[in-house]
Amino acid sequence: MAPLEIESLGRRAEGMIRALAAISAEPGKITRLFLSPEHRRAADLVAEWMRAAGLSVTEDALGTVRGRLPSQAEKAGANGAKRLLLGSHIDSVIDAGAYDGTFGVIAAIIAAEVVASRHGAMPFGIDVLAFGDEEGSRFPVTLTSSQAIAGRFDPAALSATDRNGVSLKDALIAYGKDPDAIAAALYDPAEAAGYLEVHIEQGPVLESEDQALGVVTAIAGQTRLSVAVGGIAGHAGTVPMALRHDALLGAAEMALAVEAVALRGSANAMVGTVARIDEWPGASNVIPAFVDFSVDLRAASDAPRQQAEAEIRENFAAIAARRGLELIIKKDHDVPAAPCDPGLQALLDASIRRQGGKPPRLPSGAGHDGQAMRHLCPIAMLFVRCRGGISHNPAEFTSVEDMGRAIAALIDAIETFEV
Repeated sequence: MAPLEIESLGRRAEGMIRALAAISAEPGKITRLFLSPEHRRAADLVAEWMRAAGLSVTEDALGTVRGRLPSQAEKAGANGAKRLLLGSHIDSVIDAGAYDGTFGVIAAIIAAEVVASRHGAMPFGIDVLAFGDEEGSRFPVTLTSSQAIAGRFDPAALSATDRNGVSLKDALIAYGKDPDAIAAALYDPAEAAGYLEVHIEQGPVLESEDQALGVVTAIAGQTRLSVAVGGIAGHAGTVPMALRHDALLGAAEMALAVEAVALRGSANAMVGTVARIDEWPGASNVIPAFVDFSVDLRAASDAPRQQAEAEIRENFAAIAARRGLELIIKKDHDVPAAPCDPGLQALLDASIRRQGGKPPRLPSGAGHDGQAMRHLCPIAMLFVRCRGGISHNPAEFTSVEDMGRAIAALIDAIETFEV
């Protein structure tokens, strides 16, 4: 596409992003939680854009807005055509940035409209999906909307409650949905030809390599642990250092052990994070008796992550034994890595190169709806440069030009996709 066309696409996307950013539970911030009144308003606006783009619109039992363009065969009255699925999410974290998720939905709508205006219809149908529960910011579950589409929804999630004690089931009913209809959200796997998602990188790699766009190789698998370390409280001035059972110092040594393991796994895009640290009794003149902390371990493939988890557990046990501490480790979360389809990666790579880019291949350390969608069909993701790699933050920013390049590449990918 010509530079002016790319800029026009980007400017259109920016205007739509600003319109969605204005829908928030908090003035001056972006907070749009799943099944909230703000989610309803955002879903209605997205549906309006889909209709204006020429898509027919429906909404399933978990609130996913679906815009559909028929295939050539469907336009001729036949059934059973394959469908290329495009999309992302419209929910947000609390005090979010404007681009995470929403740009992927907007890029898909614009791309579908341009393809329809150029071709009328393709040999395959095109569905644009606006998921509502990718962030998991309201309920202690996530990806429920994409899991339903992929046939992976766990009915136990309906019992999950938000901070106000409202269950997911009750929130769905209040949103006007029928929880008993969730099974009907499933796509026929024979119908789904592939899933493509455009998303801001949420990291600094593309910026460091001076590239606007990149191709994702895999969505990292993730393990979350809750760790409790028990020691013995004592007077800070009277217990000699060699005779202490300090839970906080033990936890600190464990945190450094996580860092060391993750550094050794850097070839597998491994990262390890220790956070959410609580210490008791929390007095400056008392040796800490109890510490609770979390471990977040991610890698682009599962075997190295599982091996790293085992090593971390061994290190923690050795540290606790040496320091005379009690140790409890609980696994809270374990999600396998989601490799992106090689053919779809090649499709996106070629499309970006035709726009003049030299796209790096990189894993996604963040989770995405593709982790659920891969159980339905092949997946791929196109990453877009974001300033400073900042995301989940009001400072999140992607330029008009880079957004235009991403939409142009997505259009090209749709036009060259073969079922």
